Amino acid sequence: MTITLRHTAPALPAPCGELSNAVVRVLSGKIDTSTTDLPLSVPEAAASSRDLHLALTVCYELHYRGFQGVDDAWEWNPDILRFRGMLESTFLAYLRDNVEPGTDAVAEMEALSIEPKTGNGPSWFLQSEGSWVQMREYFAHRSIYHLKEADPHAWAIPRLQGQVKASFVAVEFDEYGGGRSDRAHQQLWANLMDAAEMNSTYLGFIDKVPAETLAWVNLMSLFGLHRGLRGATVGHFAATEITSSPGSARFVAGLERLGAPKPCIAFYAEHVEADAVHEQILRHDVVGELIRTEPHLEKDIVFGMRAMAFVEDALADKIMSAWGKGASSLL
Repeated sequence: MTITLRHTAPALPAPCGELSNAVVRVLSGKIDTSTTDLPLSVPEAAASSRDLHLALTVCYELHYRGFQGVDDAWEWNPDILRFRGMLESTFLAYLRDNVEPGTDAVAEMEALSIEPKTGNGPSWFLQSEGSWVQMREYFAHRSIYHLKEADPHAWAIPRLQGQVKASFVAVEFDEYGGGRSDRAHQQLWANLMDAAEMNSTYLGFIDKVPAETLAWVNLMSLFGLHRGLRGATVGHFAATEITSSPGSARFVAGLERLGAPKPCIAFYAEHVEADAVHEQILRHDVVGELIRTEPHLEKDIVFGMRAMAFVEDALADKIMSAWGKGASSLL
């Protein structure tokens, strides 16, 4: 049975430090509450902390579904935007320091398309030996994104032109179910969560996931909400689609091994087929055409691809390290 994706706004999350406590406290008040209590600086050392990424998630969610009891006017409050800007600058500087720059997007895509014979990440582990408990734990991490799948990348659409925009939209159209809400990938993920007997509400696991999960999703919003990072958004989207099909195939195998409910298998099976097609569109009609029309964006496209790999690898390491110790990767 398919349960329609819930449309209610989530509750504000529980803060976990000075930064997240400040923004949650402000948003919990009335619309005329002064925001002067928001921090005026962000420690560089906080760049990878859960506190920073939870605060950034809260700021970003004002542009998505908002929060229960929080006036929509906060979305464009200048003090909130100033605070968000400081968080973003700290995160972006951290990425620039840790992601090696590159200038050849075609070579980058070729490298991404070469599937290794072995691996040690969650998809490889869950394919062959992971438990159902661990699979459900992985679902909790991924739910922070998949219940809004395609939304962060959609911010790029008005910032693109011509064939790049048309082809980008064609892929997004599939992500949203080709005009059928029951086929939208967000809905397919909600079906997966319900079938796995898990909380399928939007941000339902926000208080359970670590910094690495939040950073993985925040990266997409960071790129999508800035016109100057549109090349990085395109690179991130392309890298996501290029690497999705093989990983999804491993999850199909793992879920079948575990005898998982059909809706769980259906989500990943959909991505095995659809993302193989999307890869070709993004490689040639989006990335290729964007390089032709705006060649100065190529380095940003590569940065988007490599930044995606950086945050994905950090999350994978977090999960596998915990599992290797027989512990949970959730809080």
